[in-house]
Order: sequence, then structure tokens, then C-alpha cells
Amino acid sequence: MDKLLAMKMFAATVDAQGFSAAARKLGLATSSVTRLVDALEAELGATLLNRSTRQVSLTEAGARYYARARGIFEALDEADASVADRGEEPVGVLRLCLPVEFGRRVIAPHLGAFLARHPALELDIDLSDRLDDLLDGRYDLSIRLGDPAPNDELVCRPLGRFERWLVACPAYLRGRETLAHPQQLMEHACLRFRYGQKARPWRLSRGQQVLELDVSGPLRSANADLLREAALAGSGIALLADWLVREDVAGGALQRVFADWQVSPGTANDSINALYLPNHRGSRRVQAFIGFCEGLLAP
Repeated sequence: MDKLLAMKMFAATVDAQGFSAAARKLGLATSSVTRLVDALEAELGATLLNRSTRQVSLTEAGARYYARARGIFEALDEADASVADRGEEPVGVLRLCLPVEFGRRVIAPHLGAFLARHPALELDIDLSDRLDDLLDGRYDLSIRLGDPAPNDELVCRPLGRFERWLVACPAYLRGRETLAHPQQLMEHACLRFRYGQKARPWRLSRGQQVLELDVSGPLRSANADLLREAALAGSGIALLADWLVREDVAGGALQRVFADWQVSPGTANDSINALYLPNHRGSRRVQAFIGFCEGLLAP
């Protein structure tokens, strides 16, 4: 018995919810599929499928075996793709981790064009603002904003830069003392992004002047769009990326304050970086997405 073939017949039967449906999908005789699954059960000494006249269902042992079998098939597909990925065109699955709002607003609207350009490529994307570790092999590529690689074992490829703006809605600023100096921020409701457990002061610089302010306010969150919505609702002054609030500022819903100062949370820089493991240097999939981002973020 070809055990790998029998495993594929078993998985196909589960996916199709029946021997006949699996056989039609595979272009085989139903008896051939049934015979291989029966042989697999005999070799394992366990019943994998509950059979009835209408459908099949997994036994407890079958459910465990199916999960392991799917993992084997995915690993084989990845092994095939890793070889093909060194060819002229990117092929296979590219697993990405993108910052939540950056992924939604900056990257997602252009993914259709990227996939049309690379029809043999499949994207598997997670959105997260956490600094996920690439070392466990969960992702092929991660994009991070404002911080370089957190580990020397990772390759850090700069893709572009962005600015951070201090913004508030006109209704919040109306009736309050005109903001003439950044020190006045200490008297305002400041909407702050949460960076782990450690607070970061707002750092403002202009020429030789540098201020670090431990601002406070009614709201702190690890989601930038939540802070944006709070600023739009008049809850205070927020420090947000230009790509997130540019349209709001252009439309008048938000107003920049201290626009002639450079602003950052602590010493965070303004770079947009692609992070990946050294063994992906020659990957066509990784390089294709990096090139796509570089074009997208070009000034």
C-alpha cells in the first residue's frame, strides 16, 4: 500500500464528506478510494471514519489523524514551494504579519494589483501591532513601524519613512487657550498609544530644542484607529501617524497642532521596515512583496 496516497484518499474523503464525492473530485472509481482508506485503517488498527449510507464522519481517532495528515500535506506543499521560490517567478504561500491599521489602510487597497501581477502567489496575512517573533517560522515577512529589528538574527530592510502628527478636532481646541508652546500639552487631555508596559514620553524637537513630556490623559490604547476616533470625537490631542489622519486633516475633521515640531513617542524613529530571516534572502516571494511595498511607499 502507498501510505501517502492512502492518507490523501482519506483526507479527500473527509473534505468531500463521502467516498463517492471524493472519487468524483479525484477522477477515480469509488471502489479505489474506499479500498485505500480501508487498507489504511487496517494498517493503523483503528477506525478513522464512521460510515453510513448517506455520509461519513470522523471518529475521535480519525479527527486526530486528519489533523496530523493535513499538517504533513501542508509541509510537503511548503517544501515544494521553497524550491520553486528560487525560480524566475514567485510561487507558493507568503505568510505576512502587518500592523493592523497600516495593513488595512495602506497595504490592503493595493493587494489586488499585487496578486494580479503574481498569479502563482498566495498571501496569508495576519494583522497585529505586537512585535511578533519571526524566529519560530510562523511568518516569512513582517512589517514594523518606527523600530528596527528587535533581534540581530533578523534581516531589517528599510522600505520608507512616515511622520507623526499631533492632532485634535476643532471642537476640542475651540474655547481653549491658544497652543503657543509644547509645554502646554501637559495641561491637555492627551490620547496615548500603549507600547507594552512601559510608558513613552512625547518627544518634540525643533532645531536645537528638544522637549520630552510625560503627558497624561483619559485614554490609552494599543490600537491607533481607536485613538483617532477618540480625537475625532473631541476627547483630546492624539499623536498619530500621518498616513492614518492625513485625510481627516485635509478635510478639516482634525487639525494639526505644533506642525513645525517633529514629534515621536520617546526615541522611536520614523522608519518602515521589512523583517525576515536570513534564509529568506533569496526568496522570490519575499523580494516581490518588498519591491511592491517600496514602490507603494516611495515619496
